Amino acid sequence: MHACLSVCLSVCLSVCIFYCSQLPCYSGIRKLGEKSARYTQQNTVELQCRYIKIRTAIIIVDKIDKDKDGFVTEEELKSWIEYVQKRYIVQDTERMWADHQITNNAMTWESYKNRTYGFADDDDFSSSYKEMIERDQRRWKAADRNGDGQLSKDEFMDFLHPEEVEHMRDIVVDETIEDIDKDKDGYISLEEYIGDLWPNKEGEEPEWVQTERKQFHEYRDKNKDGKMDHAEVRQWIVPPDYDHSYAETKHLIYESDADKDGKLSKQEILDKSDVFVGSQATEFGEALVRHDEF
Repeated sequence: MHACLSVCLSVCLSVCIFYCSQLPCYSGIRKLGEKSARYTQQNTVELQCRYIKIRTAIIIVDKIDKDKDGFVTEEELKSWIEYVQKRYIVQDTERMWADHQITNNAMTWESYKNRTYGFADDDDFSSSYKEMIERDQRRWKAADRNGDGQLSKDEFMDFLHPEEVEHMRDIVVDETIEDIDKDKDGYISLEEYIGDLWPNKEGEEPEWVQTERKQFHEYRDKNKDGKMDHAEVRQWIVPPDYDHSYAETKHLIYESDADKDGKLSKQEILDKSDVFVGSQATEFGEALVRHDEF
C-alpha cells in the first residue's frame, strides 16, 4: 500500500509541456481576502499545472518511443519532428482551403484576393495593400506549377508554405530581402542585418549581437563587399542540404542527454522540459488530445 502510494505521489508530482500555458498558473488568481487562502489556491493551481505538464510529457515520450524500450533515440525523435511538421502544414492548408471558394478542385487568384483583401477595386487600395497584393500574386504565380492561373490544393500548400519546397525557395529569398532591405537597393547590409536581429538597440550591444557581426563578415558576406546579395541570402536562410529536423534532433539530444548515451530517457526529457517547450518535438500536445496516430 505504501509503495503504491509512493508511486502515485511520484507520478502526480512528476507531468509535460503543452497545456501548462493554458492554465492560469501565474496570474488571474482571485483575491480571497486572506493571504493564506491566496497562497493555498495559487499552490493548488501550480501543482495542477505541473501535474498536467509532466503527464503530457510522458504521453508524448510514449508516442515518440516507437519500439517501446523506454528511451527516445535520435531516429525516433527525428521521425516525430518530421511528422509534427508535416501534420501542421497539412492541417493549416486544409483549414485555409476550406475558408475559400473552390471551383472544380481549384482556387482562382481573384477568389483568393477577394477573400483575403476584400472586393474593392485595385485603385481603392492603399499603397501598402497594393504591395502586399503584388507580393502574394508573385508567390501565387510561382506556386502555379502548371501555369493555369489557379491553384490545386497541393499548389496552395506550396503557396502557404514556400520554405518547404525547392521551386519556391527563390520567393522566400526575395521576400526576406524585401523585409530587411530598408534602403531598397536589393541587398542586405550589415546594419540592416543587425537591425533585423536587434531592432531596439537599447543599451550596450549584447555579446550575441557582436557574434552576429562577426558571422556576417566571416560567413554571410562571402564576396566581402559589405552586403549580402540574393545568392548569399539564399545560402543563409535556405542552405542546400540543410535538414531542419536533423538539426533540431541533434540540438535536443545535446541539451538533454545527461548521461551521454545517445538517447533520452523520460527523466532526462522531464529534467529538460524547458528545452522541449519551444521545440517542434513537444509543441503539439493538442495532437495527443485528438488521439492522432503517430
